[in-house]
Amino acid sequence: MPDLDYRTAFELAPIGLVLSRHRLMVDCNQQLLEMFGMEREQLIEQSFEVLYPSTAEFERTGERITASLDATGRYADERIMKRLDARGQEELFWCHVSGRALDPADPHAAGIWAFEDLSALRQLKADLTPREREIAALLIEGLTSKLIGKRLGISPRTVDVYRARLMRKYEAATTPELVHKLLSA
Repeated sequence: MPDLDYRTAFELAPIGLVLSRHRLMVDCNQQLLEMFGMEREQLIEQSFEVLYPSTAEFERTGERITASLDATGRYADERIMKRLDARGQEELFWCHVSGRALDPADPHAAGIWAFEDLSALRQLKADLTPREREIAALLIEGLTSKLIGKRLGISPRTVDVYRARLMRKYEAATTPELVHKLLSA
């Protein structure tokens, strides 16, 4: 039986864990490697950008984290991430991400982040655009068009257009039905 110490707890945690500095991954546990289908060498000293569907989504999420940290430096959301499947092909999946910036005044300087794979609970339609993925994630958080627009730097009317597209794709008649389908698809 392994000694019970902090390193063992980090390595054997039931969720993916990452230690970061300036949005670079400086350490991660085995659960994270398995979740993203990668080897340690593919992630350590790499930008979190490699886990995102696009550079734009990586940048917008970084801005959202900075703007949304609470006073203790904590942040959590559900978002769409990118991983490698068993054949080495990229696939998108829903992921719950939570974490803490060690210095709330400089959110990206250093932090610890936890990743939970939600794909067993929630499937992703393959034909969503990056903006639709962002809006879907914020709708799940319960944000209004006005708040989503403010967070993404777009008008509430533009959010409504994207919401309508999502409703068509998921065949939902109302926003609550859309959210339900996003959560249980």
